[in-house]
Amino acid sequence: MRKNSLIIVTFILAFLLIAQGGFAQKNEKLAQTGLKFLNVSLDPRASAMGDAVTSLTSNSISQLYNPASMSELNGMTDFAFGTTKWIADINYIYGTVGLNLFDGDYGVFGLSLLAVDYGEFLGTVVASNDDGYLEVGTFKPVAMSIGLGYAKSLSEKFAIGGNIKYVRQSLGTVVAGLSGTGDQIVETKSVNAMAFDFGILYHTGFKSLDFGMNVRNFSTEVRYDEDGFQLPLIFKIGLSMNMLDLWEIDRQMHSFLFSVDASHPRDYPEQISFGGEYTFMNTFSLRAGITTPTDEQEFSAGVGFKQKLSEVKFSIDYSYTPFGIFNDVHRVSVSIGY
Repeated sequence: MRKNSLIIVTFILAFLLIAQGGFAQKNEKLAQTGLKFLNVSLDPRASAMGDAVTSLTSNSISQLYNPASMSELNGMTDFAFGTTKWIADINYIYGTVGLNLFDGDYGVFGLSLLAVDYGEFLGTVVASNDDGYLEVGTFKPVAMSIGLGYAKSLSEKFAIGGNIKYVRQSLGTVVAGLSGTGDQIVETKSVNAMAFDFGILYHTGFKSLDFGMNVRNFSTEVRYDEDGFQLPLIFKIGLSMNMLDLWEIDRQMHSFLFSVDASHPRDYPEQISFGGEYTFMNTFSLRAGITTPTDEQEFSAGVGFKQKLSEVKFSIDYSYTPFGIFNDVHRVSVSIGY
């Protein structure tokens, strides 16, 4: 009991320190990292809840947030696929797989794939004509990430997880300039890196109160041509609970999950996120969440539906996020498990 209390106090103190740092932040941390696509939230459930999902258990998509949450994957196999229509006509497509072999005795293994389509851009080079530039065709930037994850429950209350990712971003073949004879100088611009995610999940034993902590995008400095930069490292800590447990309401009929996360990113001020999820008959879910402070994005909302047919579990989720002066963000995912 004393050990559990010490762990709980440690989590709470860490949470409060991050939260205090967010409100006391004076110096803006901007434009200090690259490969920012790694920090875009993809899962509709997570996004609808304001990304306050560090302490939540989920399907194989959870390896994109807190790898330790994948330790409680139900069934032997889970497949998830989704798409995110991001701002500025940027599109994300991803898929995840979770394998819970031998009833979790050897842990849960995960695989994640992510591809980003930035669209097509017009290429130009500096020239001495009246316009000051020449059009030299188009180029199509892309990005991708491939991850291998692992999670293991060390006890009924405590789980750990990790994820190793290969990430790549490419501008493709571009015209970098013109030679003295007017010929185009063609180059391929790309950058590659390895990144790591770590996470823990702790069930306190008090009702359904859970704590979670994770670090994402840990890596060494990456160099792009002559410039070096860091990946968008972020540390998050969170707690969650089915609030209806306080009244001992049958969770198969009704549940209301409330979650809160505090985040400490490398490249922008600290934030606090709040999320809620009401589920009826363990089938239909309504979700909402908010993150503060932000410049444009604040609240999100979404719905989810899940059903079990024989031994096959199926779910579909959707979320909507207004993004201020940018276009609205829509996310959809489908998962199948057995």
